[in-house]
Amino acid sequence: MSDREAEIVALQFAAMGYHAAVLHYSVSPAVFPTSLLEVGKAVSLLRQNGKKWNIDTDKIVVLGFSAGGHLAASYGMFWSETWVCEKLGISREMLRPDGMILCYPVISSGEFAHEESFRKLLGSEYEEKKESLSLEHYVNDKTPRTFIWHTFEDTLVPVQNSLLLVSEMVRQHIPVEFHMFEKGGHGLALANRMTQMAGGEGQERSAAEWIRLVHLWMERWIGQV
Repeated sequence: MSDREAEIVALQFAAMGYHAAVLHYSVSPAVFPTSLLEVGKAVSLLRQNGKKWNIDTDKIVVLGFSAGGHLAASYGMFWSETWVCEKLGISREMLRPDGMILCYPVISSGEFAHEESFRKLLGSEYEEKKESLSLEHYVNDKTPRTFIWHTFEDTLVPVQNSLLLVSEMVRQHIPVEFHMFEKGGHGLALANRMTQMAGGEGQERSAAEWIRLVHLWMERWIGQV
């Protein structure tokens, strides 16, 4: 998990007029599906308290960066599975995500995989289960509408991860908006000086447009523009 991709990003959505919550989920040595179940618990908590917290419970969106993008996308693919409901003891309706925002996400465990992410996610069961978490194969009619962005120059998590997912979502007629920026490496976060890395890296003016574009996507969705 990266602080550059957490509260400071949530504050951008708060400034747009949305509620935003940050989930500090379990990472290695915890393995799948620990963090996915934590997302489910968080979504159900928000929905359960919707009236008290003034949340539109039909507009709950999960967002993730990089390996967190794999987590968010995994939730989008698997939330309606019986095993998720049974492990949490929560109904499907309470677990439903209404949208996903995926930022340079890890998706595929195939040719374009970021192997380290899958090894940390699966631990000793990496070889046995890695194909089962290659998410481009699990898009279904319960997958929510999605906004995705990536960069052409990303050498750590190749843009093909997003392209494979987008292609399958289009094939199955799941609403998706995708932006590929030419410049910028991996882990850009907001891609501006607020989230730059040590040494000043991590700024890319064109990629920094993603936050404006996702705002437009959100506003179109809720019918305000």
